Amino acid sequence: MCVAYASVNYALHESDDPTGRLFDAGRGCAVFSQRVLRFTGFSAERLDHASDEVLFVLAGSGALLMEEIGHEVAPGTAAFARAGQSWSVAGAEGLSILSVLVHDPEPATCACAVIDLAASERQTATAGRQFVLGVGPESGCLSVTQFIGLIPPGRAPDHFHTYDEVIYVLEGEGLLEIAGEQAPLRPGSSVHLPARLVHCLANTGSAEMRVLGVFRPAGSPAEAYYPDGTLALPPAERS
Repeated sequence: MCVAYASVNYALHESDDPTGRLFDAGRGCAVFSQRVLRFTGFSAERLDHASDEVLFVLAGSGALLMEEIGHEVAPGTAAFARAGQSWSVAGAEGLSILSVLVHDPEPATCACAVIDLAASERQTATAGRQFVLGVGPESGCLSVTQFIGLIPPGRAPDHFHTYDEVIYVLEGEGLLEIAGEQAPLRPGSSVHLPARLVHCLANTGSAEMRVLGVFRPAGSPAEAYYPDGTLALPPAERS
């Protein structure tokens, strides 16, 4: 099951619950429903008429079937299915997919998309952090931006965003800090950050930490503000 840390209600950790449920309206996140889906072999058709769905392959292999086309997927593959677009998997071997349902979405400009994030270029954010863009407006999903955040060891200054975000830890260990309270993070941990919540996600390990984020409204993962409202700029943009 998913257990909320007593000190910080914005962090959960995935365990062996077969439902894979993470954040949703029942856990204080009305914008998204976040969950881990697991497949072996062939799946039934999956379809949500009301919500866009943004996917990211966490582990395993198989084929993602969209519009009668099979796309071979592996860890690091991202995908998008607009509301009303069905999808399924075939030949899955230990396939785990992080799904984020985007409720009340903006009209999408295409039915579906599959993206290999391994081929995407790193971009720079604040505090020496980098990111790689996945699903977003450029791939037809106008409601959200999906990205992999690459966090070096250390702690960034407290900050907030103007978007609502869900995060899933892919690799590394760290701490979520909110209002002087902390929750430990490790692979499988999930975080919900409502818009304008001041926070810090610190990498407490010795290697790069990797997180998968989805936020709404769509924009740049580099956009952040210090608690006084000052824009936190990447090093290259500072005067």
